[in-house]
Amino acid sequence: MASARRRNNETSLDECQSSSKLPRNDKSHIAALILARGGSKGIPLKNIKMLAGVPLIGWVLRAAVDSGMFDSVWVSTDHDKIEEVAKAWGAQVHRRSPKVSRDFSSSVETIQEFLEHHKEVDIVCHFQATSPCLHPFHVKEALEKITVHGYDSVFAVVRRHQFRWKEVEKGSGEQTVPFNLEPAKRPRRQDWPGELCENGSFYFAKKEIIEKEGHLQGGKLTYYEMLPEYSVDIDVDIDWPVAEQRVLRYGYFGKVTPEVVRLMFCNISGCLTDGKIFMSVSGEAMVSVNTRDTTGLRMLQEEQVEVILLTTEKDPIDPALLKKLEDRIKCKVEKVGKEPLNDLQSIVEKKKLEWKDVAFMGFDQADVKCLNLAGLSAVPDDAPAVAKKAAKYICRPAGGSGAVREFTEHILLQKQMAKSQREQDRIDRHNF
Repeated sequence: MASARRRNNETSLDECQSSSKLPRNDKSHIAALILARGGSKGIPLKNIKMLAGVPLIGWVLRAAVDSGMFDSVWVSTDHDKIEEVAKAWGAQVHRRSPKVSRDFSSSVETIQEFLEHHKEVDIVCHFQATSPCLHPFHVKEALEKITVHGYDSVFAVVRRHQFRWKEVEKGSGEQTVPFNLEPAKRPRRQDWPGELCENGSFYFAKKEIIEKEGHLQGGKLTYYEMLPEYSVDIDVDIDWPVAEQRVLRYGYFGKVTPEVVRLMFCNISGCLTDGKIFMSVSGEAMVSVNTRDTTGLRMLQEEQVEVILLTTEKDPIDPALLKKLEDRIKCKVEKVGKEPLNDLQSIVEKKKLEWKDVAFMGFDQADVKCLNLAGLSAVPDDAPAVAKKAAKYICRPAGGSGAVREFTEHILLQKQMAKSQREQDRIDRHNF
């Protein structure tokens, strides 16, 4: 159970950097493989649905790629959109045949077809796209059970403390019996180690096991235990809100330390407002601002994050309205040109900051450069595709409807995660 005993956000920067392409004694080609069929019956295109600002499959791909343990990383799919997302997140794509794309096609059949087309692969590491709390250290430690300790296959488990009972047919009069419990000697939770259950996160196996035995759990077999907080499996839509909260707390956000933002730029039109201008009979212009969004900005300010609102020369918002907005939120409003980066770069430099210290919330093509540069960046859900592709986080609400609030909460969570990680690193150095 030692491999499971890790604290929240325990993948430190040093660990991630040291994991890049670890040397191996053998010449085996190790491939990561995610199966992502387009025809999900539960949630349409579930594998690329946005989860906490990232496509579901992106969470697993990021952990697999950043582990540095693979000679190749693949997504097997039959869908063009999934192929596009997979490539954007660093994977190669195997276009599976219709034969293994049916509702009743098994994972093993699909993996066997993959191996027929990629004979160079010696070890297949099959990850479930529906397990978004995977970290690189999980991958590394589990795979070493094969590459270092000589096992033929390994799969992920989680420890459960649940008493199981025999199911009986309704109305049969049959008496139920316990499977793993003596009712007269019912143990306390702390006195019972529980049971190991598959959590579905991953299954690793040597090629000959898959080809000869026809499954992923054969030969010299072992398991890798994961903590319950990392064991998220999305099966039905009702799990989605729960999974989002879990992944924001326990997900893997990349090799770098979570960003600690000191300055936030936020577009007014399209982000803080929905872009609409209301005109009164007398010709007075009005805009609608969501109080959840303004509250979110004040939350940032209370955490010593400076907020600067952005408007453009072509923005139809009346200067008097901008002044009222500036006074209400207690922050500056800056006017930017066609290329916002040209104006914002000088502000960042003047404040002696780097772009990694900056959060940027944009909406359109003109914002792409800033979205790419900023340590944290986001767009509302109704932003055009070009802006969504550049953003590191995609909010669920549209502009003017709570998107800014969601992004500010994400920024504050990253700040909390960074603080927790620094404290854990300090403890680790002290213990070492």
